[in-house]
Amino acid sequence: MKQLDIFIAFFRSGMLGYGGGPSSIPLVKKEVVDTYKWMSDEEFGDILAIANTLPGPIATKLAGYIGYRVGGLLGLVNGIMATVVPTVILMVLLLTTLSQFKDQPWVAGMTKAVVPVVGVMLAVMTWEFLSKSTDYFGLKLAIMLAVFALIFMELFHLHPAILIIGLMLAAWIPVKRLQKTKKGEK
Repeated sequence: MKQLDIFIAFFRSGMLGYGGGPSSIPLVKKEVVDTYKWMSDEEFGDILAIANTLPGPIATKLAGYIGYRVGGLLGLVNGIMATVVPTVILMVLLLTTLSQFKDQPWVAGMTKAVVPVVGVMLAVMTWEFLSKSTDYFGLKLAIMLAVFALIFMELFHLHPAILIIGLMLAAWIPVKRLQKTKKGEK
């Protein structure tokens, strides 16, 4: 049953994630966190951050890792196949069909209408992550971290992976120091 659930979760997000990886992230989150409860919002956020630092399509990275975590090696293959195969089939069918009607105004309108929908889905997910970070850090520190990240990525063209690794190290170092201090007290 677990393998079927993995397939259904990633099949749905793969089939409905029109517009590429960013559009499928909120759909994967909905399946993994809300529907099947395989992980918490925080765990999904951590996995998403790490997956964004690695090369390759985000949807397959998420499907592979989450599939492996939930169903082992078979879950990994199952999740990736559920994400990739339907997309390939749909892409071939849609591109064949749409290429015949590419000059029609309704086709152009249909493809342009997807952009705001994906934007709203990403905005909702961003709001959820920001709300959770304000619960943990407080409003001022969460906003400072968001502004810090924006400045370094946009003005200094720092790759998000480097920023994420730097923030992970910045969080890890005080924890290690605290652990050493507690060991010294014993």
